[in-house]
Amino acid sequence: MTHHQALTAASSLSPSGWDASRQDALQYLTFTLGDEVFAMDIRTVREIIQYGAMTVVPLMPEFVRGIINLRGAVVPVIDLQSRFGRPKAQIGKKTCVIIFDVGAEGDKVELGLLVDAVSEVIDISPDAIEPPPQFGTSIQREFIRGLGKVGADFIVILEPERALNIDDMVALAAQGQGA
Repeated sequence: MTHHQALTAASSLSPSGWDASRQDALQYLTFTLGDEVFAMDIRTVREIIQYGAMTVVPLMPEFVRGIINLRGAVVPVIDLQSRFGRPKAQIGKKTCVIIFDVGAEGDKVELGLLVDAVSEVIDISPDAIEPPPQFGTSIQREFIRGLGKVGADFIVILEPERALNIDDMVALAAQGQGA
């Protein structure tokens, strides 16, 4: 689904059905990786920044592109394409970093997520979200919270607690150092 298709799908929702469930709808930030549109719960997103210089950290998993200084805080930046087992993301004019919180309350960590482009914020009601598919996705099933039905299309809603689990990343880094 292209960015234009995502915008068209979001605007083609039926007003009568949409208004009835709007009170319970959650907001999701949509973004693209290649030609695919993904979403994540907007409540975890802190800010979106333009892609800039990063410091590369040796012996980190390939999907950790580096770290940035965000107002004095060290923030690791994860290449989501690479985290999903795909080739590293190519940097373009619309490439940006989504800064979000991951972890339990009181133990939150800020991470940066390198994406091709941020699209928009959309509302998806809980009854329009299907469980993760048993097959046929290009990313690991546990990384997916569900599939949000937007118009006639589905948008993959990520589960950042799983896809970007700090403990998993530390374990991967340790495996890389031992190799």
